Amino acid sequence: MSNDKPQGVCAAYFASIVGEENAVCLWENIELGQQKRIQRAIASGNSPSCIVYPRTQQQLAAVIATAHSHNWRVLPCGSSSKLSWGGLAKGVDVVISTERINQLIEHAVGDFTVTVEAGMKFSDLQALLAKSRQFLAIDPTAPESATIGGIVATGDTGSLRQRYGSVRDQLLGITFMRADGQIAKAGGRVVKNVAGYDLMKLFTGSYGTLGVISQVTFRLYPLPEASGTVVLTGSAEAVSQAADILRGSALTPVQADLLSTKLVSSLGLGQGLGLIARFQSISESVKEQSNRVLEVGQKLGLDGAIFADGDEVSLWQRLQERIHTTATESVITCKIGVLPTAAVEILTQVELGLIHISSGLGLLQLEDKNQVLKIRDRTQAHKGFLTILEAPMAVKEEIDVWGYTGNALPLMRGIKEQFDSKNILSPGRFVGGI
Repeated sequence: MSNDKPQGVCAAYFASIVGEENAVCLWENIELGQQKRIQRAIASGNSPSCIVYPRTQQQLAAVIATAHSHNWRVLPCGSSSKLSWGGLAKGVDVVISTERINQLIEHAVGDFTVTVEAGMKFSDLQALLAKSRQFLAIDPTAPESATIGGIVATGDTGSLRQRYGSVRDQLLGITFMRADGQIAKAGGRVVKNVAGYDLMKLFTGSYGTLGVISQVTFRLYPLPEASGTVVLTGSAEAVSQAADILRGSALTPVQADLLSTKLVSSLGLGQGLGLIARFQSISESVKEQSNRVLEVGQKLGLDGAIFADGDEVSLWQRLQERIHTTATESVITCKIGVLPTAAVEILTQVELGLIHISSGLGLLQLEDKNQVLKIRDRTQAHKGFLTILEAPMAVKEEIDVWGYTGNALPLMRGIKEQFDSKNILSPGRFVGGI
């Protein structure tokens, strides 16, 4: 450990704060699956002493303050569904999980806002909001296990960004624990409040390197009356044209993605590249817009199909699972950002991939580090980026996970220094080893 304290001493300090049984678990007693998830997130040759499960925001603050006073390095997580994303954390002494800090603070139904603690699971929040015919317009990875704090920390938005924007666009307020254990807030609980806007932007996608998120406030939307999805499949050129037409049209899909040939075939959607577009509104609008996309496809010689009701729900669930589930542990999952017009060219060079038609952001599954470097070169040639989310530890230790080529590293390091001068929070997970 950082200050040579034995494991038992570390655990004893935290046990005195969180009190109850099973709230502090020594490394050797952690369930094997959880151990494996944690090990995929940290540099080799290092195991943390324990995992701590505070139950309140006050306990979380005290736990972090204790770690700070002893210079113990902290790896924060929620349910650890995305803990293996990003760079490998270095020299971790303790893992702190927020999954038991999971209460609903306030649901202002009339204002379309909700405030929840960071450990609440996304699926639980959606079920709760659905009772009021509302929803949070994000479709994250692993929705059943992902926590709200983890979604914000990784900026994990999904395809709904087409209509509703990113996590940043929907975040109204945030409470977090500073590296010294002090509680800090930014933003508020009402849509009009813009105070602290930049601080919320900083924390979204910061991978737990600036502070530990304990509570968030989101804007909400009404559940749509009807939903329908159109899938077009065929040649790369025709699919590219269809995407151009859809981007330039007055149609308003809530989700719209380009799919690689293997993704199309593995979902049983046909042959060739795919374009999938989802419409949600009143029934007449959904039917009209879906049919117009079908007509575009027919004119371009593409095969088309409309999915509704249970078939549609199943399709999107299978798509989510397929793009995030790897066949073998050697597969490398990457986040990509390119000019939307370059998306089809990239997808023709990979087996499994999905790119949003308007943002140019997407996910690819690549076979090895050579393919990663090749595709990264292609994306950077198109003024884009490619970062590695999940990969075997050997790959993450050998090549730069983030592939950042901009000029903002000194600024990022300065921000890190201000927020976490002792470098105890998620050291090494972010860009440039931050």
